[in-house]
Amino acid sequence: MAGHSKWANIKHRKAAQDSKRGKIFTKLNKEITVAAKAGGGDPDGNPRLRLLLEKARQVNMPSENTTRAIKKGTGELPGVSYEAHTYEGYGPAGSAVIVDVLTDNRNRCVADLRQTFSRNGGNLAEGGAVSWMFNQLGVVRAKTNNLSEDDLLETLIDFDVNDISIDDGLATILCDKKELENVRKELADKGLQIENAELEWVAKDPIHLDEKEAEKVYNFLELLEEIDDVQNVYCNLE
Repeated sequence: MAGHSKWANIKHRKAAQDSKRGKIFTKLNKEITVAAKAGGGDPDGNPRLRLLLEKARQVNMPSENTTRAIKKGTGELPGVSYEAHTYEGYGPAGSAVIVDVLTDNRNRCVADLRQTFSRNGGNLAEGGAVSWMFNQLGVVRAKTNNLSEDDLLETLIDFDVNDISIDDGLATILCDKKELENVRKELADKGLQIENAELEWVAKDPIHLDEKEAEKVYNFLELLEEIDDVQNVYCNLE
């Protein structure tokens, strides 16, 4: 499918099965705090917060954690102030990479990113260097309940959907970013289990590499994911 990334599915499954729950919880805590700060602590009036709370439930994050993160965002509890930044660069084999971060120390974050890029045959680049190769789209992943791509297309016919694919019982729906919440809700109302729903950078023309080169890129992307300030990593590798 156009823009579909094997890395995106690898990352999703890894996150779903990751035993290092503390890492997942830390990232979600940051995102929830920032979302609450930006849009308020009421999920009914804050779609981004609502999506994050659903994601937290899916990974069995304790409710007291989410409540505390929201209160830090709304100022009811003291907390660290995080800044959101997006960085771009080139990884091994000329792969294009976008990294979203939430950090309380931008200098430390940039130093960690630069070191990881340079040690793995890549380089951190200026803003705009690779983002033109991507579109920011809404991405919804859901269990298919034995529905086919045609079934899902019929269900979502009224929405601005770019593409639908199914891999091992997991449907990936790409849609206009304004339709993200509508598509998520429609599928949930139809009884599908939503695995995640969020905005992602999707490559316009994914590159193809041989197995050896692709493995280098996957290993590099995982190293980026391990950096504490990193929230999401996107790549144009098929």
